[in-house]
Amino acid sequence: MVNQNLTAPEIGFTHDDFAALLDKYDYHFSPGDIVPGTVFSIEPRGALIDIGAKTAAYIPIQEMSINRVDSPEEVLQSNETREFFILTDENEDGQLTLSIRRIEYMRAWERVRQLQAEDATVRSGVFATNRGGALVRIEGLRGFIPGSHISTRKPKEELVGEELPLKFLEVDEERNRLVLSHRRALVERKMNRLEVGEVVIGTVRGIKPYGAFIDIGGVSGLLHISEISHEHIDTPHSVFNVNDEVKVMIIDLDAERGRISLSTKQLEPEPGDMIKNRDLVYDKAEEMAAKYREQMLAKQQGNAVAAVAPVETVVEEDIPSAVEEDIPSAVEEDIPVAVEEDIPVAIEE
Repeated sequence: MVNQNLTAPEIGFTHDDFAALLDKYDYHFSPGDIVPGTVFSIEPRGALIDIGAKTAAYIPIQEMSINRVDSPEEVLQSNETREFFILTDENEDGQLTLSIRRIEYMRAWERVRQLQAEDATVRSGVFATNRGGALVRIEGLRGFIPGSHISTRKPKEELVGEELPLKFLEVDEERNRLVLSHRRALVERKMNRLEVGEVVIGTVRGIKPYGAFIDIGGVSGLLHISEISHEHIDTPHSVFNVNDEVKVMIIDLDAERGRISLSTKQLEPEPGDMIKNRDLVYDKAEEMAAKYREQMLAKQQGNAVAAVAPVETVVEEDIPSAVEEDIPSAVEEDIPVAVEEDIPVAIEE
């Protein structure tokens, strides 16, 4: 009988072999990737994260949140698993740098774009001011309100700490700009309480060759020169002075553009009364407005005679459209926009 000595063959598996095997099955990580990771060590100014790489990745405290963080424990817990953004490639020690802040910024921009698309009104507190306007935070992003879009009699320095309703003017992630309007939010709120055909009392705040701007309870409406009187007027200055109190009727509300169109022409008992006898126009304003509303209602309901009688068609090109630049917005008239350098970036590097 043959004696067989069975011995296990020796297998040579060196440290280099193990490293090569790791390289073979190692995932490739690139800056910009979003990967899952587990917190396994929290340090005073950062944390080490296991994302499956050969070397633990590192997240510095300044990359832990879109908001200010004083301690890593405010954001992370040991053994917690969550998503991380790869911020930089491996350093000389093979370590990647991670970020949570960048993920939050990406999601914040997505959210504000959605809010802008919905034409939403948001509320935010002013945390600082500069020479061009005021600064707020929307979804963690820094937003700017130009001084021309702050609708308050307070000095803007006194707005710090005050919460304001706001509408979006510009959401531009590529240029890192988030611009908002307090005035437009107030215009929308005011416009929701106004009706076409309503008579309101206002104050002349500005006069231009094309018309007069009338303040009606904190928002501005345009009394176009063509809507002052049935008689021809060379210039609105011949009828109004700045600070005049006037009675006007609302003839159009354009909430999307923030425009309020006004008329005194429709309130004239006789053509030319706004020039000859303005007090009579104001005395009869509600009566004339009631007639205007009746006429509008009749138009909406349709006229039985017009429904059966042939109507001469007006050729489209015979109807001139109003020149866009001649009808300024109720929220942007004659107020310079903030100087470019006054608009801070939305993301603070």
